[in-house]
Amino acid sequence: MTEKLVIIGNGMAPGRMLEHLLDAAPGRYQVTIFNAEPRVNYDRIMLSPVLSGEKDFEEIVIHGDGWYIKHGITLYKGHRIVSIDREAKTVTSDHGVTESYDRLVIATGSVPFIIPVPGKDLPGVLTYRDLDDVNAMLLAAQSRAKAVVIGGGLLGLEAAAGLRMRDMDVTVLHVMPTLMERQLDPTAGYLLQKAVEARGIKVVTKANTKAIVGDGKVQGIELADGTVIPADLVVMAVGIRPSAALAKDAGLEVNRGIVVDAGMRTSDPDIFALGECAEVGGNVYGLVAPLYEMARVAASRLAGDGAAGFVHMDTPTKLKVTGIDLYSLGDFADGDDREEIVLRDAASGIYKRLVLKDNRVIGTVLYGETGDGAWFNDLKKKQTDISEMRDTLIFGQAYQGGSPLDPMAAVAALADDAEICGCNGVCKGKITGAITGKGLTGLDDVRAHTKASASCGSCTGLVEQLLKLTLGDSYNPAAVQPMCSCTTLGHDDVRRLIKAKGLKTIPAIMQELQWKTSCGCAKCRPALNYYLVCDWPDEYADDYQSRFINERVHANIQKDGTYSVVPRMWGGMTSSKELRAIADVVDKFAIPAVKVTGGQRIDMLGIRKQDLPAVWADLGKAGFVSGQAYAKGLRTVKTCVGTDWCRFGTQDSTGLGIRIEKFMWGSWTPAKVKMAVSGCPRNCAEATCKDVGVICVDSGYEIHFAGAAGLDIKGTEVLGLVRSEDEALEVIVALTQMYREQARYLERIYKWAKRIGIAEIKRQVLDDLEKRKAYYERFVFSQKFAQVDPWSERVSGKDKHEFQPLAAVGFAQAAE
Repeated sequence: MTEKLVIIGNGMAPGRMLEHLLDAAPGRYQVTIFNAEPRVNYDRIMLSPVLSGEKDFEEIVIHGDGWYIKHGITLYKGHRIVSIDREAKTVTSDHGVTESYDRLVIATGSVPFIIPVPGKDLPGVLTYRDLDDVNAMLLAAQSRAKAVVIGGGLLGLEAAAGLRMRDMDVTVLHVMPTLMERQLDPTAGYLLQKAVEARGIKVVTKANTKAIVGDGKVQGIELADGTVIPADLVVMAVGIRPSAALAKDAGLEVNRGIVVDAGMRTSDPDIFALGECAEVGGNVYGLVAPLYEMARVAASRLAGDGAAGFVHMDTPTKLKVTGIDLYSLGDFADGDDREEIVLRDAASGIYKRLVLKDNRVIGTVLYGETGDGAWFNDLKKKQTDISEMRDTLIFGQAYQGGSPLDPMAAVAALADDAEICGCNGVCKGKITGAITGKGLTGLDDVRAHTKASASCGSCTGLVEQLLKLTLGDSYNPAAVQPMCSCTTLGHDDVRRLIKAKGLKTIPAIMQELQWKTSCGCAKCRPALNYYLVCDWPDEYADDYQSRFINERVHANIQKDGTYSVVPRMWGGMTSSKELRAIADVVDKFAIPAVKVTGGQRIDMLGIRKQDLPAVWADLGKAGFVSGQAYAKGLRTVKTCVGTDWCRFGTQDSTGLGIRIEKFMWGSWTPAKVKMAVSGCPRNCAEATCKDVGVICVDSGYEIHFAGAAGLDIKGTEVLGLVRSEDEALEVIVALTQMYREQARYLERIYKWAKRIGIAEIKRQVLDDLEKRKAYYERFVFSQKFAQVDPWSERVSGKDKHEFQPLAAVGFAQAAE
């Protein structure tokens, strides 16, 4: 019999619990969730990159709307539970919705601590806990004014770094002598302060806030010593408290948090609690790893495993500020019963400290070089006697046992149960087992299947080493290979930093990202030009000096120096008027060869360069636009005749193909894109070897993608079945936009899909309706600035694709 499970809260912990529960006991529970926030579940760890501009909210969503629909879960967004009736076994929201339960899970998280000083309620005083806080800070950051962050802990420093990257003048106030004093010793705190200040953030320690001042809004902060610091925005990040009031009002046992046993049960056997609101074994937790362990235990208990229990483990602390590497774990306080080993390298900004007790590691502080954190964590967890490696311990795992090991040997020496990803509790054996068992070949595959490095990302290097160790020479991580000899950065880093730093010109990219050459090369300039066109469609002016000759003259150069011109024929359809116009152009310019292409168009070959403007002018009078047979963009949408003429046709494949092509043409993509629509499973348009294909069936439209029929031969993957033509168009557009935003320049869809993961693409484009709509709308927005009339002199200079057939200077000459 199906039981009713109600969950209060929709954060990371209950989300992970549901993943485990759906795997362990599918169909056992009818699940209802009440979420106080008006949105789906997202990765709160990644709020800092959203604040800094390194990620968008859509990129940190864990479970989109489609996931809840797929699993039959009812999600009430923006519903705060105001009461729990334990006798009636019901909960009631502030919107008046009452729901009964057989089992109840409370996951209300935590609330930020507000310093009780005058002015704390002034407009402009914010906390930093959820997306609403981030959105409020982003709105304030548009003024480019002054911000003060109260609190020099993890959240405070991440908020300060994000606001600084939004060009605000930022000051951090911290009441203690050094930053992050709960996680770092004074030396590491000093180094951290230097690194923070090097980013243009002012830091004031021993700063005791007396009042927040302002007339109707925040204008400054007054310190206890009388100093007044001007501020237009104040962010309080001084700590959190478990949100346990609801449980207390219901009569549950509450101490600091909601008291639970090792099985996550409260004082009421039908009610569980987990996450930041729960207190287990006298401890409350704020880091994600123990919260995920609570989720695992609660799911096991709900699935009927009475033996699952929570065991306390120390969790490493890591700061999510780009370019600052620190790692802290365990007990590193001074004491007569312990000793320490310290390594300082002032020139390199490296500091390492190990705290030992009875020849066992009990605490670790690493700054500047954190690669051995997992190994030190493993030594601590297993209480390994380190007496025989005492003299070399501080140098890390690579230096144990005599001569130094290379990094790969050091990773190989890690035990299978050594923790690699602290955020998600993933050990080495789980990662290598997934790589081998599931045939994983890249970092994104590992993230999708194990969640290792999918949260804060600080363990990415270790995961990549495990890939190399497991796959050997077959592992080729393009993401960490420089995009060309002009830079040390890979495509992914360049693209991330373009967004994070708001870089909107090629010179700005080369200056800010420290390009090694003055103006780039034939590999990097086209890539940078594409990234800018895609990321800033309404602001960036397409740089024709960064395009190859084919794109500049809208024709393909041939081996004899002449060109071929391919007018666009929508969906492969034409008319006698168009055919006469082509014939007239062939005769007028004595074009020596005319060929029907595989994409259902006509190619005119052997045109002289000087004739190209006139050829396009004559074709334009007949209504032709470029078929873009040269483009890193949509080239063709091949169709069959479908229901109009074919006795087997199930849908109007020709009409859909024309609709797709007219909707999407002219927008640049990372590599060429070919599509097809077949009117029935006989597949006359060969849709199952295209980048995107549609097979029309009686029940709708089967969307395919990631095929190839060139140097590589590959059949498509099935994305899914949709019922209407409108939905088919939306899915195809969203898929293309996801590819545009995430793929590396010159990376075909099938290679991108292999790297990202088929399941992840399905999740974002088919299952997550909000994310799909967002991709679709961003594509529509970009189309306002896409190609309109590539040959005409009437096109304005703002147009990104103005025809410039004689551009032959600078990079253009090299590209030609």
